[in-house]
Amino acid sequence: MIPLLTPPLAMGILLVSAYGPYSVPGELLGKFGWTLVNNPAAFILAQWYGALPYFITTARSAFAGVPQDILDAGRTLGASPWQGFWRLSVPLAAPGLASATALAWVRAMGEFGIVMIFAYFPQGMPVQLYNNLQNDGVDAVYVLLWLLLLFTLPVPLLCFVASRRVRYGSSSVES
Repeated sequence: MIPLLTPPLAMGILLVSAYGPYSVPGELLGKFGWTLVNNPAAFILAQWYGALPYFITTARSAFAGVPQDILDAGRTLGASPWQGFWRLSVPLAAPGLASATALAWVRAMGEFGIVMIFAYFPQGMPVQLYNNLQNDGVDAVYVLLWLLLLFTLPVPLLCFVASRRVRYGSSSVES
């Protein structure tokens, strides 16, 4: 939950301190010729650090909403804890998990501060928007802004549709 309590720029500095070339993990990776700053892996890690707490918080609420008596009934009918999790808990929590996925996706796609410090190259869309705005003015960012929306919005919309299908059943009529 540290990313929720820490300003994104500070989180980026912490990640550079933890995984940069002068840290223990960074030095170890450097011995193999790898780095974890300013590359695609760092970009994904930065987004993951920013978005994971949103997913965890929402998913935890979704699983907390699964009625315990249903899980108990599954155990009395012979389901192992693992089967109870996959066959009962996950399907019942699916609408909340879809919301968790949508929230984490939107947060990751909009991540600016952590990416700006920890994974400046390759530039994500929010960082590129910032650079274009600084260098060329507001008129230069509209195309990139629409691309950001085009790539960001489908996942939450699909999650919303999927959660409604799970919650209310399929809208198709079976003969």
